[in-house]
Amino acid sequence: QTQGTIFPAPNFNPIMDAQVLGGALQGISCEKDVLIDILTQRCNSQRLMIAEAYRDMYGRDLITDLKENLSHHFKEVMVGLMYPPASYDAHELWHALKGVDTEENCLIDILASRSNMEIFQMKEAYLMQYNNDLQQDIDSETSGHFRDTLMNLAQGTRMEGYADPSSAAQDAMILWEACQRKTGEHKDMLQMILCNKSYQQLWMVFQEFQNISGQDLVDAINECYDGYFQELLVAIVLCVRDKPSYFAYRLYNAIHEFGFHNKTVIRILIARSEIDLMNIRQRYKERYGKSLFHDIK
Repeated sequence: QTQGTIFPAPNFNPIMDAQVLGGALQGISCEKDVLIDILTQRCNSQRLMIAEAYRDMYGRDLITDLKENLSHHFKEVMVGLMYPPASYDAHELWHALKGVDTEENCLIDILASRSNMEIFQMKEAYLMQYNNDLQQDIDSETSGHFRDTLMNLAQGTRMEGYADPSSAAQDAMILWEACQRKTGEHKDMLQMILCNKSYQQLWMVFQEFQNISGQDLVDAINECYDGYFQELLVAIVLCVRDKPSYFAYRLYNAIHEFGFHNKTVIRILIARSEIDLMNIRQRYKERYGKSLFHDIK
């Protein structure tokens, strides 16, 4: 059972919330605690209703007011909470692709973990918000097999719910050969299987791979490939196995390996807050012995 950390607030009154936010933002000094109390204690659909009430009341856009009154990472969190999920993904992808440097890890986190429906909605939002085609931007801003794999994921054409035990061993054999030979053709086969087969099918394929090679697929990929292509393939495998574990691992790295990489922490916490952040917290504690809460604090 996946579980988030943010739920719809009971006795919700968007007009009252909009009024309180207006007071907090219009005052001489912005009352940040008030913003935190309201925006982190309402679910996304409620926040969108607050934004509507805010516009009716003040004739102003809440996101614009947050941007004008806040700064740095606090602004990123508060503004990020105001986007619907698909728009938030689109926003993050746009900045990852169009920023000064391409942020490959952001592309990996989002495209390796989203369902077909989420990818479809995110592409729509991307087109609406930026008047650009997501796949064209990936094509022009990335390169090599990393780009091909991202392009494949961005099609959102993964099979769903279908599993064929008879072909699992065959797929595993192809993966094993791809790890042995590493030609361009083998890399194509590898990413085609990982991007297009259903999660149910891939569970069986990973098991067969272990039987054939005596090795875990993640270890095999790490040995055979390098760079962002390798990181993306590993991310897909980890997401197929258990998304909360993948995000726990990404958070741990962002907090400990990179001296607290704010952008990654913010993106994961916002994006998963109503999906599986509670599960991510559990996996984090199990794997690293400290609570996510403790490490962020």
